[in-house]
Amino acid sequence: MSDRETGAGRRCQVADPNDPTPCEGEVAAVTVVTGDGREVTGCVHHSARQLASLQGSRLHPMAALMPWAVDVYCRAAALTPFPWEIGL
Repeated sequence: MSDRETGAGRRCQVADPNDPTPCEGEVAAVTVVTGDGREVTGCVHHSARQLASLQGSRLHPMAALMPWAVDVYCRAAALTPFPWEIGL
């Protein structure tokens, strides 16, 4: 089993290895740009969790063309950083 797969199936590239939650929706929904400029593409759920957690992160400008970009931003705004560390 690869490091991006779990018993629940394939996980997106944005999902933190310590985050046990499953992906939601398309595995390649949006691209998150980290504070150091690295780009990783992931599902809506994990992209929001990383956006809330990684200082200086943002969605790639092309994400504005995707219908779920607002959902990612709204979810991120409602989360504490690193929600998987406190059981969320």
